[in-house]
Amino acid sequence: MNQTVMDYASNLQKTGISKDILQQVKGILEAVPQIGSDFENPTIPIEKKHLVIERVFPKEVRDFLKILCDNGDFKLYSDIYSAFMDLEKTPELKVEQAQLIYVTPPTTEQMDGIRKFLTKEFGIPDIAIECKEDRSIKSGFILRVGTKEYDWSERGRIEQLEKSISKAVNKTKNKQFSEESIISILKTEIADFELEAKDKEVGVVTWVGDGIVNVDGIDHAFYGEIVQFDSGVKGMVQDVQRDEIGIILFGRDTEIKEGTRVVRTGKMAGIPVGEAFKGRIIDALGAPLDGEGEIAATGFRPIEFPAPSIVDRKSVSVPMETGLLAIDSMFPIGRGQRELIIGDRQTGKTSIAIDTILNQKDKDVICIYVAIGQKASTIAKLVNTLKKNDAMSYTIVVSATASDPAPLQYIAPYSGTALAEYFMYQGKDVLIVYDDLSKHAVAYRAISLLLERSPGREAYPGDVFYLHSRLLERSSRLTPEAGGGSITALPIIETQAGDVSAYIPTNVISITDGQIYLESELFFAGQRPAVNVGLSVSRVGGAAQTKAMKKAAGSIRIDLAQYREMEVFTQFSSDLDEGTKKQLAHGRALMELLKQPLGNPMSMPQQVITLVAANAHIFSDIETGQIKTFQKDMLDDFATNHSDIISKLEITKQLSDDLQEAIIQAAKDFKNRE
Repeated sequence: MNQTVMDYASNLQKTGISKDILQQVKGILEAVPQIGSDFENPTIPIEKKHLVIERVFPKEVRDFLKILCDNGDFKLYSDIYSAFMDLEKTPELKVEQAQLIYVTPPTTEQMDGIRKFLTKEFGIPDIAIECKEDRSIKSGFILRVGTKEYDWSERGRIEQLEKSISKAVNKTKNKQFSEESIISILKTEIADFELEAKDKEVGVVTWVGDGIVNVDGIDHAFYGEIVQFDSGVKGMVQDVQRDEIGIILFGRDTEIKEGTRVVRTGKMAGIPVGEAFKGRIIDALGAPLDGEGEIAATGFRPIEFPAPSIVDRKSVSVPMETGLLAIDSMFPIGRGQRELIIGDRQTGKTSIAIDTILNQKDKDVICIYVAIGQKASTIAKLVNTLKKNDAMSYTIVVSATASDPAPLQYIAPYSGTALAEYFMYQGKDVLIVYDDLSKHAVAYRAISLLLERSPGREAYPGDVFYLHSRLLERSSRLTPEAGGGSITALPIIETQAGDVSAYIPTNVISITDGQIYLESELFFAGQRPAVNVGLSVSRVGGAAQTKAMKKAAGSIRIDLAQYREMEVFTQFSSDLDEGTKKQLAHGRALMELLKQPLGNPMSMPQQVITLVAANAHIFSDIETGQIKTFQKDMLDDFATNHSDIISKLEITKQLSDDLQEAIIQAAKDFKNRE
């Protein structure tokens, strides 16, 4: 090991930094190799590298990482980490006894070699060695010292070789390799295979139940680290206490019992990412659920990642059109915005999200739908709708059904966001739907109560606000320097009897940039989407509208508010003046026009034409039951006979006075022909 590495390691030791922090940095670099590559790239400015260090790494080690970047030595980090760990191997580890597991008892010479190894590793010359026979290891030895384990057994060699071959096989999947090439790859993998008897930190299960496991003996695990059980099931460290750690399982606990061994992996929880995920249905860990084979991943991202800083964010100004007239005209959503969809059960919340996904066809937007705690049949029906409308080609469905363990429901939205970030940092626009965060909070509450954390309001843990804030803050629009992409989030929250003042609804309302409130009474009265104009709001507003839509929408919200108020006062009155009658007719027509059947999003020109015609009172004197038919026929007429108007709106996104007059005149001509 060269002197530079030793100097770095020695200086690190003098700062008194803990092994855990360096292990955490190593885990981040292994999870996101792109960071290390960028740091070694001389063309990237030092200021940019320092900014990434400030955002991503623990504060205790930032100054040291900056020195590595400034000196161009970041590639040495793995060697520095190893050297630091060698320096830290002191007699502070209180080991009184080691256990040697064998099939054939070791010779005197072998025992002397094992004692020398223990003296070198732990600095303790006379450790008592307990010998134990175990024929299941086939041959060789396993040495256990405290929480560490060194495996030189035949069983360990077979397991490592299996993993090595499996890794090689996965590389060849979904790629065009001939049989000879595959055989050559496998031969090379076997020829180059070497047994790694690295020390593994091993713990023991002390309690298991309801998808939660308490483990003793793993002293250096960090929050969010993945651990693996003997049965092959993986889990994530969720609770770090003085004498034990709490782990949430990503699989069934049927094969885990007290005494089961647990091994640290040193890796943070993450998900494979890549272009091949488009059009696929996956679980919360990135494994395919659609029966269409393995997915070729091009990278790996941690499911928990810091949100973009203020410096990296850009103001929201590009529309994310939903295709729903009621929303695009009054509560516009922009790319990079977080707009909450809130309402009681069965009021059309998911329908709005699905219509928005359908409306992104041919708009270069990647859509991710995260289903949390729903029935598998509901998700299958939704996927069928997307396929029928040719929307699956640009959509990814992340599914954590009601039958999945609570930990999988808990990490599902974070996994979906990690996928979204992969595309965002490539400069692409992403729409992500979380359906729904009420069930997400319930899953997290179940985990927290099982981990014996103190319950607070409505039995939710005290950090339930942070649960959703650290998720939704990752949605933003980036500056060109930071990547230039965006994530637009549509979280869904279910209320009980319209109570928006409950704990979870108020939390998410305060995090998001507006909410679309769906009302049960309106829904059952046939007003669909059942948007409550009074309680719904977009805090981005007109900044996320095209100029044509902004001008056409005009005073629609005020007109509707006046209509609803006037309707209440005039329902018992028979003697009305002409002005009031005209206003009521206009309001009634607007309410009818805002009704939109499921799966029929409207284009921006169609919406503008409809609004301009409505404001010119074209629909006011038509029978209420005939308004939707008239609207459809009128838009068909525009597409056939006035395509120049539609083209101008699509190209310029502006509504000039001349164009407005042309729309009104064309609508009047059509009405007269009818």
